[in-house]
Amino acid sequence: MSTPERLLHFEDSFCGHLQIIYVVLSCTYMYRINKPQNKTNILLKQDKPLFYTKDLGKLWGLSNSATLNTTISRYVTNGVLVPVYKGLYSTKPLNQVDQILLGSVALHSYSYLSTEFVLAKNGIIFQLVNSYSYCSTKNRTIKINENVFKSRQLQDVFLYNTSGVERINGYQVATTERAIADMMYYNPKYYFDSYDTIDWKKVQKVQKEVGYI
Repeated sequence: MSTPERLLHFEDSFCGHLQIIYVVLSCTYMYRINKPQNKTNILLKQDKPLFYTKDLGKLWGLSNSATLNTTISRYVTNGVLVPVYKGLYSTKPLNQVDQILLGSVALHSYSYLSTEFVLAKNGIIFQLVNSYSYCSTKNRTIKINENVFKSRQLQDVFLYNTSGVERINGYQVATTERAIADMMYYNPKYYFDSYDTIDWKKVQKVQKEVGYI
């Protein structure tokens, strides 16, 4: 091979290597740029606004806790995630999240809205109710911003009986009759302001189906 041919071969080879290096660097750069963006897209495409740390790990495919926590911290700093409390995050400002859903998720156990809140909302009791009341697996009180969420422990045999419990917008709510039945279970002498408006046949039906009587 003559000298000019050697030089031409070298230049072709050199240019080829440069192209490969450019492609690799470009792909690496694009990967680093797009990776966080992809995580954001994945997160914001979900049909729910609330996520626990382990939910985010599964969603993003991150099994390393240090990497996951660093990623979450970055998203909190950038305003993509809003902390609810340690380990629970929202993709929306908390005042834009359905508060019943927020309470249901924040309790972090099976629950449904019932008792005082449902009774007041449906005009069965007249007193001012300052908290969201749930039946759940444990007694717990959580305050998030200005709202208070309270749950009363209910035995599993009653709690998981869905008679008179409706699923709405991702959370569960007792009907008026179920809320009355629940309240009478907790306090048989509870006073109902609109006693005469209650359909007691429906209440008794729910009581029997749940196993309260």
